[in-house]
Amino acid sequence: LLRRYLRDLGVTHTPATLAEYVRRVVTPTLGRQRAAGAIAVKFEAAYLRPLDFADPDSAQAARVYAHYSAGGVPTHAEYKAVEDYLFRVIAREAGRLGMSVQIHSLETFGSYYRSAGAAPHLLEPAFNDSTLRGTNFVVIHGGWPLVNETQALLAKPNVYTDISAMDLILSPTELARVLRQWLGEFPDKVLYGSDAFDGGTEQGWEQVAWVGSTTARRALGIALTGMMRDGEISRSRAEALARMVLRANAITAYRLWGVSR
Repeated sequence: LLRRYLRDLGVTHTPATLAEYVRRVVTPTLGRQRAAGAIAVKFEAAYLRPLDFADPDSAQAARVYAHYSAGGVPTHAEYKAVEDYLFRVIAREAGRLGMSVQIHSLETFGSYYRSAGAAPHLLEPAFNDSTLRGTNFVVIHGGWPLVNETQALLAKPNVYTDISAMDLILSPTELARVLRQWLGEFPDKVLYGSDAFDGGTEQGWEQVAWVGSTTARRALGIALTGMMRDGEISRSRAEALARMVLRANAITAYRLWGVSR
C-alpha cells in the first residue's frame, strides 16, 4: 500500500525524515483522496493494534522514523511512537479537508484478535485532544458490547457512532434496546450503517446489505414504538428520529452539506 501511495505521487523512495514523509506523502495522499470524492478515512485499528493512541512524542517519533527509514525492524514501542504521532497528523489533516475519521470498535472479527484493544474508552485521550476538535470521529460498529462506553463518548461534540455490523450480529430486539438507550440521550449522534461487505461466493455483499438494512429498520421500529407507547416521544418525533438515524445524522457526521435532508 505504501509503495502504491509513493508511486501515485511520483515519489521514488521513502523520505528520509518524518516531517518530509508527512509533507510529501501523508498530506498529498489525503488531498488526492478527498479530491476523488472520499468523505472519510478509516484506520485499520483495532484489527492490527489497540486503540490506545497515546499523546505523541514528536521528537521520539522523528528519531525512530529517521533511524529505520532506510530499513531495519523497530521494536514495538518504537513503532507505536510513530503510529501515535501519525494517527493525530492524519486525523487532523482529514478534518481540515472536511473528511471524517472512522475507527473500528467491536469485540469480534480478526484472527487472534485482541478484543480488549477495541474498547471505545481507549479513544478518549484522542477525542479530548484540542488539536482534533475540527475532526468528526465515527465509532464504527458502536463498540459492541461496550455500548455504555460508546454512549459516554457521544457527549463529545465531534464524536458519533453507527450500528454497522451490530445489525448483522444482533437480533432486532437486542439492537432495539441499544438504539432506545442511545436515542434517549444522544439522538443526533447515532447513524445507520450496513457494513455490506463481500464475504465470498457463499455470502455476497447484497446478502449482507439485506440482513443489515432489514435488521436495522426492524430494530429502529421496535425502539421508537416502545418510546411512543411509554409516552417518551410523539409520533411526529418518532418519524423525525427515524429520518435522523437513517439519513440526517450521517449528513452532519460526514459533512454532506450538499445532500438534502
